[in-house]
Amino acid sequence: MRHATSIFDRLQRWLRLAFLVPLLRGRRHPELAARATAVGLFWAFTPTFGLRMPLVFATWLAARHVLKADFTLVIGLGWTWLTNALVTLPLYFGFYLTGRLLQGDLGSLLSFTMFRAAWAPLLSSNLDWGERAVMALRDWGATLWLGALPWAVIMAILGYVAAISYLRHRQPLPRQG
Repeated sequence: MRHATSIFDRLQRWLRLAFLVPLLRGRRHPELAARATAVGLFWAFTPTFGLRMPLVFATWLAARHVLKADFTLVIGLGWTWLTNALVTLPLYFGFYLTGRLLQGDLGSLLSFTMFRAAWAPLLSSNLDWGERAVMALRDWGATLWLGALPWAVIMAILGYVAAISYLRHRQPLPRQG
């Protein structure tokens, strides 16, 4: 008979299976997994919903063939799942606020309700994808990217440092003898 588990226990198990197990099962150098974590987190914290996994793949191709600096593709792809459809709008709001702060526009910060209402024309069904893309880039793109880049860089650095220290700590000691 199975024991009932709480949502917290299930979430904790999913996070362990999705993120820690692939890190620990890697047979290669810890630096490859740490680089993958950094790349995945960088793209996860950019306003590129729907393009994050292809961007990690393109980064992997460029890193491997142009820069000759490899990383573990599967781990990089997995970290993009951290920011999914459920958290995209709140993340974009945070990026937008950060962008407005970096532009020095402290007086007209929006509430989340105003932010959501401002995005309503983009979500309107009477616009095609091209019109939506032009509107998003013109009205929101620069501010979102300006606000997202500090978060992406910070998360990539923190992810790299955490992964490399965790993996080095978990490595077996070399045998003497």
